[in-house]
Amino acid sequence: VGSSSVLTCPPKSNRTMVTWKISPKVGGPCTLGYRSDQNKTDRTNCSNSMNWKLRPDQDPALEIQQVGIAHEGNYICEVVSTEGNFHETYHLTVLVPPRLTLYCDDHGNPVCEAVAGKPAARISWVLESSFTPREEGHDNGTVTVVSKFTAYSSNVTNATCFVSHPAGNQSNSIAC
Repeated sequence: VGSSSVLTCPPKSNRTMVTWKISPKVGGPCTLGYRSDQNKTDRTNCSNSMNWKLRPDQDPALEIQQVGIAHEGNYICEVVSTEGNFHETYHLTVLVPPRLTLYCDDHGNPVCEAVAGKPAARISWVLESSFTPREEGHDNGTVTVVSKFTAYSSNVTNATCFVSHPAGNQSNSIAC
């Protein structure tokens, strides 16, 4: 989320037409098209964040700027050339790294939260403990995972929470 993404088309010479057909999960479909015989581009219902990376006659790659969850979906590049018709299909999935929060509850137990990640993060503790993570879904498709540390022995003074996520792992320690 927040980065740029570039999707490429089949590398064919003598392209006569290129069409990007985009079907996001949110909102309606959009298309970007290019015809070489007229040196003409066309766009239908595409947001300004989606455009040709360069000039389509040089490189028909699609660039999505400031990728967000709404950009998730299917992207198909169709190329018509003197060699035939070719297509490349992408399914774009957006990862949202969770925000790690670690605090002590009213009873002095460490609580670890992986806030608003996509997909849901996994939480574990460095020391052996009993915990049951709880998940809370949000309207935008992100998930908050909450885990409370309960030590098997009472002499634990420091707890370390480890959050595992495809967008990156994080850890933090706290003494309650």
